[in-house]
Amino acid sequence: MSITVSLSAGAPADAAARQPRERRCYEFLDRLGIPYRRADHETAATMELCREIEKTLGCPICKNLLLTNRQQTDFYLLLMEGDKVFKTKFLSRALGCARLSFATDEQMLELVDITPGSLSVLGLMNDPEKRVRLVIDKPVLEQPEIGFHPCLNTSTLAVSMADFREKLLPALGHEATVVELPEEEIEN
Repeated sequence: MSITVSLSAGAPADAAARQPRERRCYEFLDRLGIPYRRADHETAATMELCREIEKTLGCPICKNLLLTNRQQTDFYLLLMEGDKVFKTKFLSRALGCARLSFATDEQMLELVDITPGSLSVLGLMNDPEKRVRLVIDKPVLEQPEIGFHPCLNTSTLAVSMADFREKLLPALGHEATVVELPEEEIEN
């Protein structure tokens, strides 16, 4: 599968023509003084397509999953390595909660103002009530840079891990819970 990618620094020159949720991301990062590289591309709703973008961007793009408990009263945004397989039982055990499932498209839109395939840590700026708990798999934090969409999956941003940890996360106001999810299923 092939995707065309163009690389630039900072916000797009045509930012006024972009969707409001994407523009808010650029404005937020610029206000925080966080430099970023931007890859513009066709819609990239799968990790397979994101791997192609990673080659041009030069950094890993994290997988973002919005999860909920069985009662749909607690919500979690999980950031994990793009090529790691997600197994709900390990995250549920790490968080001390009942088995988690994927939140609905409607819940994603309501909670973080993002549509499926575009989920990003930047969506937490749309959650001032902090209804979504941020969870990060430890290997994501061990990379020199992190890649994620600006709330729309036709662009991908690369930010240094130092800026992610020291500027972006505090500005989002969602304290991160760090977990260590296993690479492969462990037999008990």
